[in-house]
Amino acid sequence: MKTILTGDRPTGKLHLGHYVGSLRERVRLQNSGEFDKIFIMIADAQALTDNADNPEKVRENVLNVALDYLAVGLDPTKSTLFIQSQVAELFELTAYYLNVVTVSRLERNPTVKNEIAMRGFETSIPAGFLCYPVSQAADITAFDANIVPVGEDQIPMLEQTREIVRKINEIYGEVLVEPDILLPQNQVCRRLPGIDGKAKMSKSLGNCIYLSDDSATVAAKIKEMYTDPLHIKVSDPGHVEGNVVFTYLDAFCNDKETVAEMKEHYQRGGLGDVKVKKFLQEVLEEVLTPIRKRRAEYESQPDEVLKILKDGTTAAREKAAEVLARLKGAMKINYFG
Repeated sequence: MKTILTGDRPTGKLHLGHYVGSLRERVRLQNSGEFDKIFIMIADAQALTDNADNPEKVRENVLNVALDYLAVGLDPTKSTLFIQSQVAELFELTAYYLNVVTVSRLERNPTVKNEIAMRGFETSIPAGFLCYPVSQAADITAFDANIVPVGEDQIPMLEQTREIVRKINEIYGEVLVEPDILLPQNQVCRRLPGIDGKAKMSKSLGNCIYLSDDSATVAAKIKEMYTDPLHIKVSDPGHVEGNVVFTYLDAFCNDKETVAEMKEHYQRGGLGDVKVKKFLQEVLEEVLTPIRKRRAEYESQPDEVLKILKDGTTAAREKAAEVLARLKGAMKINYFG
């Protein structure tokens, strides 16, 4: 059986980095017919590991993320959309997995180290935040997921999940499925830079174009995009490496021949930033217009969105309960049958 588990933290609306890094691929996989089950999780409990003092932010964005999921084309008849905190089995699995992971191993996780530094936790790291790779392992294994489509920055997280699976299976027998990572095929899409040229588009850095941004907002953000600071005059030869506008064209434009011609023209001189940005705006509008339309349709039906999440969460709990029962049996703690 081929099963996918993936998801996002509801700390804000989803952006173009999420779209090319995972959402677009999820829709393709969902519609491919190659997979038996697809579970897509809104990781609100994980979001609380560094937002415990602001639960309203997390609660509000559960609906925002659900709307973004539905807007990009995730179909609740093909994919199970669910809320992490409402699947209690995940937290019991996490408790058992914590016994086979050392604190030093968690502290060595590159993704955790980077995020600790980014959030300025230093010596005041919430224990829940430090341990969220273990929680993530529970999320993946609870559904017997053998495929996890994620961005490049999540490779260390998945490797830690694989380590936990191997350790559990070594102790208790072959009870858990070891997952494989599925990265975006387009190298550019693995880590889309922010509009300011920073290494990664991030809600916390405020350098995002959101899937829900209107046309005027998108145009304003493109206007501010980082290009080549040495390309002062239109006639000046320009650099495309590190030029965010061209990076976005590589990620979003299907007409690769036109992009290649524009790059060559820009590098020899005679092509201005304004013209390239205008072309990018047209490309992004083509991507975002149908997404905005579907989002508006679902925004007008909040009860339907909640029903989709409730039904998906019920289905997710049923599967997670099966895996938990299997593990507890292997651990000899199924005392009452």
